[in-house]
Amino acid sequence: MYPYYRIFKLLAVAKKKPKMEIMDKSVLKLRVWPGDIDIFKELNNGRHLTLMDFGRFDMAARNGLLSLVKSKGWGLAVAGASIRYRHRLKLFNKFELHTRVAGYDERWFYFHQQIIRNNKIHSAALIRTAVTSSKGIVSIYDVIKELGIKVDKSPLPDWVKAWADADDMRPWEIE
Repeated sequence: MYPYYRIFKLLAVAKKKPKMEIMDKSVLKLRVWPGDIDIFKELNNGRHLTLMDFGRFDMAARNGLLSLVKSKGWGLAVAGASIRYRHRLKLFNKFELHTRVAGYDERWFYFHQQIIRNNKIHSAALIRTAVTSSKGIVSIYDVIKELGIKVDKSPLPDWVKAWADADDMRPWEIE
């Protein structure tokens, strides 16, 4: 089940935190709870991705994106993800979730997220997201302008571009 209580609490707390700029890093202190674990009493692989939602929502609440999206009747959608798991997190372990925008292009924000405990990266993900409307994907440049930020068409880091290019090569036919 989606951790609604935790996300609503996070959003309430985010309102009281300092504002963030679009390229700032969010750091959340979290803990592995019983609803997060699998049969091996460790953080479930799918829950890693669910908890990463928290970092993106924290950023969106603190940089004004969430208010903008709500006021325009838009939505936020994950459009792709790549995650690496390296170390286990056991029941009740505390950890930090680090979230930052790795870059953006006309259509997508690319988030780099890391789950860290004791200065060790336990998982890291690259998440591609879009702002959507009833007409489809909203240009990221339009979103940034609406946030009152000077649009900077800076290039994506090479590793992000390589991932996006490789993902575009994936076949989508039914086999």
